[in-house]
Amino acid sequence: MAGVRDPAGGHDPLETAFLETVRGTGASAGGLYLLAPDGDVLRLSMLCGVPVELIAPWTGVALAAPIPVADAVREDRLVWVGGQEDLAQAYPRAAVALPYRFALAAAPVVTDRPWGALLLMWPGTHPPRITRRQRDHIVTSCRQLARLLEEAADAGRPVTPPDQPRVLSTDAARPVRRQSPLAAVDFAERLPGGGCALDLEGRFTFLTSGAVELLGRSADQLLGTRPWHALPWLDDPVYEDRYRAAVVSRQPVSFTACRPPDRWLDFRLYPDASGISVRINPAGAGPRPSPVARERRDAVMPARAGQLYQLMHLAAALTETVGVRDVVDLVADQIMPAFDAKGLVLLIADASRLRIVGQRGYERAALDQFEGAPLGTSLTPATQTLASGVPAFFPSPEEMGRDYPDVPRTTGKQAWAFLPLTISGRSVGCCVLSYDRPHVFAAEERAVLTSLAGLIAQALDRARLYDTKHQLAHGLQQALLPHTLPAVPGLRVAARYLPATRGMEIGGDFYDLIRLSGSTAAAVIGDVQGHNVAAAALMGQVRTAIHANATAGVPPDQVLSRTNRLLADLDPGLFTSCLYVHLDLARKRASIASAGHPSPLLRRPGGRTHPFDVPPGLLLGVEPDAAYQVLDIALPPGAILALYTDGLVETPGADPDQGAADLARHLAHASGGDLERIVDTLLQQARPARQRTDDIALLLLRTASGPE
Repeated sequence: MAGVRDPAGGHDPLETAFLETVRGTGASAGGLYLLAPDGDVLRLSMLCGVPVELIAPWTGVALAAPIPVADAVREDRLVWVGGQEDLAQAYPRAAVALPYRFALAAAPVVTDRPWGALLLMWPGTHPPRITRRQRDHIVTSCRQLARLLEEAADAGRPVTPPDQPRVLSTDAARPVRRQSPLAAVDFAERLPGGGCALDLEGRFTFLTSGAVELLGRSADQLLGTRPWHALPWLDDPVYEDRYRAAVVSRQPVSFTACRPPDRWLDFRLYPDASGISVRINPAGAGPRPSPVARERRDAVMPARAGQLYQLMHLAAALTETVGVRDVVDLVADQIMPAFDAKGLVLLIADASRLRIVGQRGYERAALDQFEGAPLGTSLTPATQTLASGVPAFFPSPEEMGRDYPDVPRTTGKQAWAFLPLTISGRSVGCCVLSYDRPHVFAAEERAVLTSLAGLIAQALDRARLYDTKHQLAHGLQQALLPHTLPAVPGLRVAARYLPATRGMEIGGDFYDLIRLSGSTAAAVIGDVQGHNVAAAALMGQVRTAIHANATAGVPPDQVLSRTNRLLADLDPGLFTSCLYVHLDLARKRASIASAGHPSPLLRRPGGRTHPFDVPPGLLLGVEPDAAYQVLDIALPPGAILALYTDGLVETPGADPDQGAADLARHLAHASGGDLERIVDTLLQQARPARQRTDDIALLLLRTASGPE
């Protein structure tokens, strides 16, 4: 890593400040993330207190990811998670991958610009709330780290994230005790059973003779190795998980394991900031594991606990995707950084041809030759992967060039992983991860990538089905709403329909403008109960009935009465609110009738905006003989009449009257003469949230201020 070296002492001030922060806050582990040059990814640059493998899913974090360090930078705030329950509620993906007891804080490292984030972790015994002193210490330390980064950049020596995080030690110099090391060894040897020590990376650093005897290997064979590597009978994710729990929570854990053929051993792990002390004692005898189980374990290389949790983390993220675009974004934003890939192509088989559904890191021209290529083409390994369902890995351009000479030259990449997307034994596509430099794919990485491809395949198949349903629903909705509104002399019109963001994005809100004569027109807005196909179908019937009655020349109250009688006869089981406005542009008057619909707003030429108290009649379809009243108002030249559905002004738990008042205020202050811009501004200001629980329809009508 390009560090900030102190010419006087040769130390790195950034490392020193980072370690002092970890020690000063009492944290058991810490990490410093720096923004990558492109500004879209946070990369782990320094780490202490836990092994890199433990935090592998987050060595590269997309700035848009729902992860504490990303939230800290994106929202410029300190994020505190007081325990596993808080983590599960706020960050369920991370909770899946780290199912241990601990607390954490993530804080932005920022000056006039963001540089990265500081991550701190405490044992599970930490109180669920952060103290004010701790918070102030963290914020002050982050400012110091940011100043060091800024000074280095100003001096022409910017600190850039390394390819792999630098692992540091938090061990402060321990006080010298006048005790013989041999005395400590003699003490350990006199204890019953066996004892050993592991560092925070899980490697043996010390073993008593009792431990050597119980484990069945010599000290020379074990020192410097990890238990699950050196002892096949401990090569199980369950045992590694217990070690990881001790490292993260800094609390004692225990487990029992069988040393073949039938000797059971009890392991108790006692962690601290420097490593783990392990007590081993006999726990009795038991039956020999079955030959089938042994054969299966010998035939299949067991996955590491870290790999399993990483897959669970990414699987949880993939379950949250909805459409194909979501799947592409998630793979690009989280899976690519996790495996340090620089390019992505997602291909599917469509009518015996390749189709690209998403890509990152490529010039479009480099992929044009593959788009629409027949599945039998020899241009790319993707077709072979699709046909065979077997992944293909090419660690260098030379290996790729032997069979596919055009791929390195066209794409400019240096290594590739072609992963089949298989569902129920059927290959439906291919995920291509590529690298800007040669990349050796270790056996464990290949296994993880292959497993991950199966998860991507399931998510992609589900997303394609959702997109198909969405397109069908959207097409139905668009068919039922007016494609264009008629031109009426002396009147300007702008309208929008926004579906609810949950469900099929289809509903019963509607609007219409009906030209009746050269100087008269009818404006309609309504809301059918529900957000489904039945609501949309009834909406089409209501629009048709209102249109037929309006063009027959009946007054507004009769338009609603006749439509109400029709709905009562049909008995659809759904009710409809509706507002009908008859516009007489020659007389500059409007007659309004309401069937339980929110009252319209009128903005006068001077900007003053107010609602009208239209007598509210019963909803359509409730009572066959319901009667409706008419309110007659003046329409000044240049006035804007706003008709809307309740989805624009109502939110769960909020006062609808306040929502209508806010809409009136926004309309009063909307500037510009472009009615289309005003309608967009109202939608953005009134409902800026991404999630909409109800449909929204908005219709703006502005009378001419002079002859047209």
